[in-house]
Amino acid sequence: MSATALIATLEKLYKLNKSLYDLSVKKTDVVKSGDMGGLDNLLKDEQMHVTAINTIENERQRECRNYLKSLGLLTEEIPTLSQCIEHSPSGDQPVLRDWQQKLTALLFDLKERNELNQKLVYQSLQFVNMNLSVMQPQDNQSTYNKPNSDKPTMPSRSMFDSKA
Repeated sequence: MSATALIATLEKLYKLNKSLYDLSVKKTDVVKSGDMGGLDNLLKDEQMHVTAINTIENERQRECRNYLKSLGLLTEEIPTLSQCIEHSPSGDQPVLRDWQQKLTALLFDLKERNELNQKLVYQSLQFVNMNLSVMQPQDNQSTYNKPNSDKPTMPSRSMFDSKA
C-alpha cells in the first residue's frame, strides 16, 4: 500500500500549521500596536486553528497506524512518522522524509514566534503595571499623610517647650 492517504493528511497538517504561523506573525504586529480588539479576534482564530490541528493530528496518527498495518507491522503505542519512514518502501521514504522536514522546520519557526509573542505580551503587561503604579501612588508614599493609628504616637515637642 502506498502512503497516499498519509501524505494527504501531512499536507493538511502542514497547511493548518502554516496558517497558524501566519496568525502568529499578525499577532506580533497587533501586540506591538496595542490593538486589543484585534488581539481578541486573533486569539479566537488561533483557538479554531488549534482545534483543527488537533483533529488532523488524530487523523495523522490513524493514517500512520493504518499505513504500518498495511506493511504488516502492528504497534500498540502511537505511531510516529519516523516509524513510517523507517519501515516504508524506498519509493515512499523520500516523500515522507520531505514532509517530516517541512513540518519540523515550520513547527520550530512557530515555536520561536510564539516565544517572541509571549515576551512582547509580558513586556506590555509590565508597562501597564508600571503606568498604573505611577498613576495610583500608595498612601504611605505621600508627603502629607495622616499618622497610622496602629503606630504609637509620641507627643511632639515644640522648640519652645523648654525650661527657662
